[in-house]
Amino acid sequence: MAGPRKSSVVLPWESRGAWLRDLLEEGRLRVVPVVVGSALVVGWGVSAAVHRHDVQRTRATIDEVHQALDAFRLDYGRCPATLRELLHPPRTGLRYLEAEPLDAWGNPLWIRCPGRYDPDGADVVSAGPSGNFLDADNVQ
Repeated sequence: MAGPRKSSVVLPWESRGAWLRDLLEEGRLRVVPVVVGSALVVGWGVSAAVHRHDVQRTRATIDEVHQALDAFRLDYGRCPATLRELLHPPRTGLRYLEAEPLDAWGNPLWIRCPGRYDPDGADVVSAGPSGNFLDADNVQ
């Protein structure tokens, strides 16, 4: 007479590590690098698209500040001493900007008037994603 028959159904709590053995035996483990690689490529693509969008948004804010600077210079015949002077100009009730302009990363912009790169206008610069003007990721 034959001994007790072994069941082909194994419940998770009956055998520790059975899922890993099954995974290795059936060759399913080859799928893992493909899935991880695909996730990394998609994540990199999304990150690059978000960065491009943030740079575009920052450049739009810089253009708005340039327009406010031009209007200020037409009204006063000089450059503003600071960016805050565009928010609260001297002796007038009008404002050239509604709020302090920030780049897409939440950092304030920096102005230099007259500009080093644009002597007839002004330089408006964002510190970029790093928030540090000494890094090479500045946006102008």
